[in-house]
Amino acid sequence: MEDTLIYNLKIKSVIHDYEVDFTNNFAKSLDEELLDGDFIILDSKIAELYSQDLTPFLSRHKSILINANEQQKSYQGIIPVIQTLINEGFRKNHRLVAIGGGITQDITAFIASIMYRGVKWIFFPTTLLAQGDSCIGSKTSINFGEYKNQVGGFYPPNRIIIYPDFMKSLSDKEMKSGMGEMLHYFVVSGEADFRMYESNFMNAFNDKDVLAQIVAKSLEIKKGYIEKDEFDQNIRQVFNYGHSFGHAIESLTKYRIPHGIAVSYGMDMANYLSVDMGLVKDSVRREIRSILENIWKGFPLADIDVDTFIQALRKDKKNVGNQLGLILNKGYGQIFKQLIDVDKIFVDRIRQYFKDELNDL
Repeated sequence: MEDTLIYNLKIKSVIHDYEVDFTNNFAKSLDEELLDGDFIILDSKIAELYSQDLTPFLSRHKSILINANEQQKSYQGIIPVIQTLINEGFRKNHRLVAIGGGITQDITAFIASIMYRGVKWIFFPTTLLAQGDSCIGSKTSINFGEYKNQVGGFYPPNRIIIYPDFMKSLSDKEMKSGMGEMLHYFVVSGEADFRMYESNFMNAFNDKDVLAQIVAKSLEIKKGYIEKDEFDQNIRQVFNYGHSFGHAIESLTKYRIPHGIAVSYGMDMANYLSVDMGLVKDSVRREIRSILENIWKGFPLADIDVDTFIQALRKDKKNVGNQLGLILNKGYGQIFKQLIDVDKIFVDRIRQYFKDELNDL
């Protein structure tokens, strides 16, 4: 087998251009990437799962193991990481090499952006959510107190190396979450890309090459938008499709429903509203839902109170004044933002959705 797959993306960024490479040989790619003085920021679970691959590198290079949780991804949580870097002689010309999922990415990117006013960093994403979505786009954030993702900015890695075999260690829940998150890109892109995702969906769970195809296409779609709107001020906002509802679901279920599965519910809610408002055919909603049902199967929403759900929607950061900034659907490739009043009609629609659309789950 060749050492690298054919997929390579070059991303243009206002901050610094960067590229994504796929590899079939994690150890070799890491060995070729690491330079003297680099610090490895490593998810402790990955250190355990891939100890055989990583041990030689950890003996030769300085490393910091982190707990990839929301507490670590906070001001208080990153203080010991920064302290260790300073104590151990990390300099501005050295680089951070992150190995882990989205939390490891956020911690490393945030520290890289503020350390000595900016240092280079490399990312080996180990989850499907990170490989197929968050690794590109430049966003970085940490939590502040009880509030999630309140502090951050934009600071992309200098290189991203994707190793598809990391997916072998993921649970079914993590796979479904990643597939759910990536789906929204394919609906946003248009019918041809949606059909590509639809036809490969089932095989992606057990064929790493098929999954790598979907990941590469997901990143290619996202690339086209972030290069035009890196700072999320305009057209990139369509990628919030499903996310206003999804974030409310995550919060109210205390993250029992993982991110990509919550977003899958959120897409269906957005599609339901769009049908009810006469924006899109019900047949389009049903086509998308046939995939979404496979993603959220086993993760029912029985514990959500509708009034509490509405209150959570009111706190979404995309809102303008008293209006919700929702992403709705006019058809494949026609996803758009619309401000919606939280009036009786809207509340009744949401109440009807929970009553009629979720009762058989």
